Amino acid sequence: MILPTFRIGFAATLLSLSLVLSPLTAGEWSVPLAGNTFHLDPSSGGRLPLADGALRLDRDREYSVYFHIDRPGPIEIAVEGKTRRGQAEIQAQVGDENFSASIGDSPTDPYSLGEVVIEKPGYVRVDLRSSSSDRRAAVMLSNLIVSSNVDGLKLDCVESNKGNMFYWGRRGPSVHLKYRLPQDTPLTYAYSEIMVPEGEDAMGTYFMANGFGEGYFGMQVNSDTERRVLFSVWSPFHTDNPADIPPEDRITTLAKGKEVHAQKFGNEGSGGQSYLVYPWKAGKTYRFLTEVQPDGDGNTRYTSWFSEQDADQWQLIASFRRPKTDVHLTNFHSFLENFSPAYGNVTRSAHYGNQWVGDTQGNWHEVTNAVLTGDNTARTRQRLDYAGGSESEHFFLRNCGFFSDRVELDQSFERAPSGSQPEVDLSKLPRS
Repeated sequence: MILPTFRIGFAATLLSLSLVLSPLTAGEWSVPLAGNTFHLDPSSGGRLPLADGALRLDRDREYSVYFHIDRPGPIEIAVEGKTRRGQAEIQAQVGDENFSASIGDSPTDPYSLGEVVIEKPGYVRVDLRSSSSDRRAAVMLSNLIVSSNVDGLKLDCVESNKGNMFYWGRRGPSVHLKYRLPQDTPLTYAYSEIMVPEGEDAMGTYFMANGFGEGYFGMQVNSDTERRVLFSVWSPFHTDNPADIPPEDRITTLAKGKEVHAQKFGNEGSGGQSYLVYPWKAGKTYRFLTEVQPDGDGNTRYTSWFSEQDADQWQLIASFRRPKTDVHLTNFHSFLENFSPAYGNVTRSAHYGNQWVGDTQGNWHEVTNAVLTGDNTARTRQRLDYAGGSESEHFFLRNCGFFSDRVELDQSFERAPSGSQPEVDLSKLPRS
């Protein structure tokens, strides 16, 4: 088997492989392939070939299955499934070792693959493919069965599709930085910078810089040829369908910058969305500025600007009016998420730095403390490949790829102050 050239997190180290099974005395776990499997090469794209929750194996593609164990020791691996007709061979690889099993067309007990000794806790990756020359003998596998007699061993994976978790689990965990802000000080501006290290700009990533109580602003990797700067504000009417929003609750686009698209959005809340197709590059630092300004009539205006670190000019992204809202800047935060389930096995990370907030009196306050938080996928242990913290003058976030050096959530981190107040003349910012 030829392993992919791109980097995929793989932290489980294997000591030995034996095809001799030992008696089950401690525990057995079912790892659903529909929620824990990825194309070995995610650039092949597309959905997994599933039928009634079973994965179809063929000779043309290889798949990787991931699960996490909390301690070292021997584990036994088997598969549940059958062929559509006749017999077929499947091949598997764990680390540098290869093994196989013959699958029949009648439901039976799990087909044994063998015993694997894991040297240390973390994620285990099992690669699968069909080696059958008869394409009519399609292999349909539903679960990987893992058992062990290691006392107290705990296995974590995406356990079921409750709450559409097979989708969310394959996207991977999202992680956030919740910033500590000055108390009892009305705030108007949020400023921050992002630098994505080279090689960390994985497909499907949203590097969100300026989050606030009613929306978010950051940059994305949308395809091999397109990247965007995205700014969105949610409607006060809670729905995933923009068509359901009453006219009096709709977000109004007040202005947008040159070549910026503005539209409705849905699925994860609904509201107004704007984006600029922009070829941002890994290894460069970008600046994000957001203004939150009540208009005095019970509405709030949200405006965001974008700039390269050394540029003299700021690019207006958009200005939105949110009805039934009378607030200043609240809940300043950043996050890192993957929105492409096909790329949930590829690691991505970013440096989040130089955070400042501006108050209503024109004063800037540097923000140097943040709490690391995670979404439901992380908190329910469906996925454990997430990390965050501080390094010198910046914070960092990292997720996906099934790395095993996880950082516990709900910790507070402090970065060194930069002292570099935003260099921006607020009175000269473009507004149309």
